[in-house]
Parts: sequence; structure tokens; C-alpha cells
Amino acid sequence: MVRANRIFIAVLALFFSAAEVRIERAARQDPQPDKPASQTSNNQSPGGVSPEQRPGDQYQCPSSYVELASLTVTVTDGSNRLVMGLDRHNFKIYEDKVKQEISFFSGIDTPVNVGIVFDVSRSAKGKLDRAKDALKAFIQTSHSDDDFFLVGFNQRANLLAEFTDGGALANRLTLFDPGGQTALYDATYLWIKKVRQGRHNRNVLLLISDGQDNSSRSTYGELRKLLKEPDVQIYSIGIVEMGGGAGGTSDMQGQAILEEIARTTGGKAFFPRSSAELEDAATRIALELRHQYSIGYFPTNVKRDGQWRKFKVNVKGPNGLSKLKAQYKEGYYADADKREQ
Repeated sequence: MVRANRIFIAVLALFFSAAEVRIERAARQDPQPDKPASQTSNNQSPGGVSPEQRPGDQYQCPSSYVELASLTVTVTDGSNRLVMGLDRHNFKIYEDKVKQEISFFSGIDTPVNVGIVFDVSRSAKGKLDRAKDALKAFIQTSHSDDDFFLVGFNQRANLLAEFTDGGALANRLTLFDPGGQTALYDATYLWIKKVRQGRHNRNVLLLISDGQDNSSRSTYGELRKLLKEPDVQIYSIGIVEMGGGAGGTSDMQGQAILEEIARTTGGKAFFPRSSAELEDAATRIALELRHQYSIGYFPTNVKRDGQWRKFKVNVKGPNGLSKLKAQYKEGYYADADKREQ
């Protein structure tokens, strides 16, 4: 009888995050073939909760690894306030309408890799000062150990600051000279891969843009397909026109794009109409990143057939707590040949 190596489970418990994790299975012969598979190690996940595996539970693996499906969940109440203090028993996870057994759970504040993608095109002219103020508010509210990199983009994306801490990044927010066309899709496509190279296990892109694109080589369809694959949450702050010019066709199209990008990845889009609302939006995003739940399970469907698997999360709070809402990514592709990059 083949059973999972305890050492790998302990390592997973320590390094578990919102990313999909591969478990290498070290096969060995059980000297007591009639005895149920042993339970997992007592090592705890970052949330202080031991991974659960009932005696006799087995995960049949079609190859040399089994995949841990994982997602990051933000919970709010009826007043849109962040809800913390829940445990795994408050959550029910479904994959393609089939209930799953939660194996890993964490609700602690952990640092993240943050890529900030900043629109410096001609369409952003007159909006940059407000965007910079919002970015400073975001950095000030973020986890002290977060790593950031900064990208400015017009018709091409340029890395303005490599992975660094928030204080160093704030010093790089010098005056930009906006100009050129807008290649939002290309910039997002490119820097999704960059953010996964950071030292932390959670990955976030913050898009600060009006959502318009008139210069990308990649299409929105290509970008949306990529958004479904990596473990990267995207939050968007739409820098929209204020006053009489607000609400034009370009603004409405840009808003729809930014909303869909964020929703697909389990993030959120904000469209502030004043400087105060802009700073509030940036602060809210930073707080959300610090008050999220990381949840993982071993799918009951072990096929690695490349098909799309859709998540559904139900969350129920203690008695007296108003109806809760869960925000999370749409799902994942069960790719047979996918490996960590």
C-alpha cells in the first residue's frame, strides 16, 4: 500500500499559500498492508490549524504528484466590512458543484509580492498626481514585509523599480511625463509572470489605469485566458474623468475591462470620483490583502484533463452575524503538464 510521505506534508503545511502546490509522492511499501493509511503529521499550517486527513482517506494520483487546489477568499458582511476570525468550519467549498474536504486553512496576515502597474500614457494625463497619492496610501497600509515592484506603461511597459520594500518604492514615485498610447493588455500580460518570481507565496497585481487600450499586440481574449491560469490576484483602481467629462464611452469601456480583470482573479475594481475616494480605495485594497483566508483541498476529481474547474464558496458566520459574502477567483485549469514556474 502506498502512502504519502509525512515530510512533504509538513513542508506543504509551512509553505501553503493561495498558489496551487504540487505534492511529490515518495512511494514506499507499507509493512502492514491491511492497515489504513496513516494520518498526516501534526505539523500545523500558517493559520495554526493542522492539515486534516481522516484514517482511511486516500487520494488516488494519476501520476507522480497530486495537486492541491487552492484559493484566496475575502469575506465581507452586509455592510461591506471585512470579516475575520472565522475557521474552516464556517466554509463549504465546491468544485463543479461537488463538495470538497478542506485540507488546509489559514487566516493569518502574511506578506505578499505586489506588482504595481501604473498607467503613464497620454490618456492618464491630468490623473497622475491623484494616482500617486493613492499609491502612497496603499504602501502605508500594506504589510511591512511586502515586496513591491513598479511598472510604468504607455505603448510599452518599463520596469521602474525592481522588487523592494514599500519605503524604497515610495521614493521612486517621481514626476512622470505622461505621453504615448496605451498598452494595458500587454503590460498586464507581461507582469503577471514577473510577480510570481517574488520571494513570498502570495501574488498580487495592482492596476492603476483608466482601463483604455489602443496599442497592445495581445488581445483582451488572450489576456483573459491567461488570467484564469496563474495564482495572481488583480485589483484595479480606475482613474476616471471627473466633472463634466465623466461617464463617456471610453471611461465606461475601460471600467468594464478593469472590473472583469479583477473579478476573474478574485480581486476587486474601484472607481473613485474624488481624491479622498481614491485614497480610500487604495487603503481598502491593502487592508483586504491583510485580511483574507487561504483555503486548499485535494480535488475528488483527480483527472488532469486540462478542463476548467469552477469554484463555489459558501460561508456562514456565527449566529448574529449578518449574511456574509465571499470573494474569490472563478476556478482553475486541471492541466496535466502544469508545473510551478
